[in-house]
Amino acid sequence: MRARYGVPLAITAVGAAGIAYAAGFEVRSFRLRRVTVPVLPKGMRPLRVLQVSDIHMVSGQRKKRAWLQSLAGLRPDFVVNTGDNLSDPEGVPELLDALGPLMEFPGVYVFGSNDYYGPTLRNPARYLFEKVQGRHGLNGNAPAVGVVHNPWEELRDSFDTAGWVGLNNTRGRLKLDGLELAFTGLDDPHIKRDRYDEVAGGPERDADLSLAVVHAPYLRALDAFTADGYPLILAGHTHGGQLCIPFYGALVTNCDLDTDRVKGLSTHQSAGNLSHLHVSAGCGTSRYTPVRFACPPEATLLTLVPRT
Repeated sequence: MRARYGVPLAITAVGAAGIAYAAGFEVRSFRLRRVTVPVLPKGMRPLRVLQVSDIHMVSGQRKKRAWLQSLAGLRPDFVVNTGDNLSDPEGVPELLDALGPLMEFPGVYVFGSNDYYGPTLRNPARYLFEKVQGRHGLNGNAPAVGVVHNPWEELRDSFDTAGWVGLNNTRGRLKLDGLELAFTGLDDPHIKRDRYDEVAGGPERDADLSLAVVHAPYLRALDAFTADGYPLILAGHTHGGQLCIPFYGALVTNCDLDTDRVKGLSTHQSAGNLSHLHVSAGCGTSRYTPVRFACPPEATLLTLVPRT
């Protein structure tokens, strides 16, 4: 009797404990990642950049709201929001409350698919099947129909009123203590809203620094930014893999980026150029899959320093 039922029961117990940990603890175990990136011209003072991404706000997430509000204590020089702020059409007021202290700082933003559309219930295993088939988002899949539309216009207007600069298929600038910072952004490649031809041309020569921003780090976007010579690309979308295997890492990225670069700082090569790439694992999840395993929710404080 013990031999027949003992092992399956043990496996079931371990699986249940893992789900309880992923859903009850780690998904709320917010972390701050700190990285240093050598991308500034020589002689320029270091810049502290706070990147927040994939918040996926749902009404009632008080701990997430309080943690996001606390990030203002880092006193960054500016904030970069790389999209997917919502996972609930009713979540805009609570999102703006969470980001309120950060919106006192200069900032830029792009949108992700979940800013435009509400999430849908889907089998997580589909991400593995789509990876094998080379299908990601609307890139090879049928267009979404019957989806919930999020109030992204309200979100955009609130960010703009606070002085944050929208970068969806456009360029923008921030003036910071006598410095001219230029940004080039794309709308979300995951749902084919990116239009690189509208922003092509590379860094702006009269700016002290030019950075590239996109929600989903699809290779076509990274190739274009790198070929044009941007020193740093900031992205989100991947959730760091969300459900990872300890000592192995992520199984999927939900785009065509390789899993070795699913989160954190790496590099990207294209047309003989090399760019730094930072992918945030984000601090939220879809409301239908509120779990994380071996991949805590995060924001990142990037310290930009002169190139050596």
